[in-house]
Amino acid sequence: MPPFRYIAKNRAGERQEGVLDAPDKRALMAQLGRMGFVPISVSDGQGKTAAPSAEKPKTPSKAEVPASPASPAAPESAGRKWLRFEKSFRSKPRMKIGDLLLFTSELSDLLASGMTLGSALHALAQRKTGKAQDAIVTSLRDEIVQGTSLSGALARWPDSFPTLFVSMVKAGEASGQLPGVLERLVKHYERVLSAREKVGMALVYPLIVTLVGFGAMLFMMIFVIPRFSAMFEELGGTLPLPTRILIGLSKGLLQYGWAMAIGLFFGLAALRRALKTPAGRDWKDRTLLRLPVAGNIIRADAFANFAHTLGTLLANGVQVLQALSIVEHTVGNTLIARSIREAKDRVTDGSTISRPLAQDGVFPRLLTDMLAIGEESGDMASALEHIGRRYDNELDRAVKIFTTILEPVMMLIIAIGVGFVAVSMLMAVFELTNGLNT
Repeated sequence: MPPFRYIAKNRAGERQEGVLDAPDKRALMAQLGRMGFVPISVSDGQGKTAAPSAEKPKTPSKAEVPASPASPAAPESAGRKWLRFEKSFRSKPRMKIGDLLLFTSELSDLLASGMTLGSALHALAQRKTGKAQDAIVTSLRDEIVQGTSLSGALARWPDSFPTLFVSMVKAGEASGQLPGVLERLVKHYERVLSAREKVGMALVYPLIVTLVGFGAMLFMMIFVIPRFSAMFEELGGTLPLPTRILIGLSKGLLQYGWAMAIGLFFGLAALRRALKTPAGRDWKDRTLLRLPVAGNIIRADAFANFAHTLGTLLANGVQVLQALSIVEHTVGNTLIARSIREAKDRVTDGSTISRPLAQDGVFPRLLTDMLAIGEESGDMASALEHIGRRYDNELDRAVKIFTTILEPVMMLIIAIGVGFVAVSMLMAVFELTNGLNT
């Protein structure tokens, strides 16, 4: 078997070099993984090799770099600064929730099979999916090889790994139960993704019906009604009021449609910007909670998310105050988040969680009562799991009611619009026909 020279890192992050015999490079990589090494480079042992000291990067220290602008290293330094300047304009890679779930599931399976963390990340980094996760996983592997903890490496990608994820991984590292923590994270994000899909699917049909109805009305106003209007003008006579209103709307859309489109665009942009302000977010979240049917969906989703997230954090050893701080930023509603923040301040004063949550009136009495029972029994995690399942079922029912009510309502609105156009045209035809007969 041919010899191969390798450079690797051991579990302590120390650099290791040597020569091993193996049938090929793939077999050598597997052998290094069984030895607990994370390969950095592998080369043919018969090629030229330098001394170990010469293989290290020849990066001069700050004291060795001349400060003179005429230094030969100045162009290289300027080039590096330009590269960093150019990279600052590039969008930073970001994992979507589906990619995060897949990454967590695969890493959990690899660690459960007995692989070391470095080897597992190296195996995942070898995959080329063409997505943002390629650069992120490669960065995580490099950080681990250099001796950084997994939670510390994850914290450098806050757009991909939220505080919940990093805190649970940190607790898993402290307790030595990282594979189990990753399994709980997989279940948590499966629930989150399922809830989003339920709400999204509930809005798909109404959105399609609305777009089709709006498109049909726009087509009639632009192409159909102007032809009837020209015909009515040739015939003469007095048109009914609904017909005159419809023709006026059509002419206004044809003449000032571009101005309406521009105004609508800037209006939506201004509304979107206003809703991003603290006052705008409060108004939006308060309005959504007051909606008759959609408010039930938002509340059920937020309460289920609160229970699952808090229960998962407490079950993995995260402190109560830290867990409440994390949950505050994951519920997705400013009013509910404010109630959690105020409850956290009262918990600091020695109060229980359920009592301050019940005083605000945002959380339902059933939830706070079940939470109080968990506090009395000393098993908060189980109580929160029951609360989460209860509001998961409530979310399913709310989504079904929403779709059942919304479908006929949307069909009725579209039928009224189309019917108004049809009746207005028919009234004009009958009026002009009667005038010709007389």
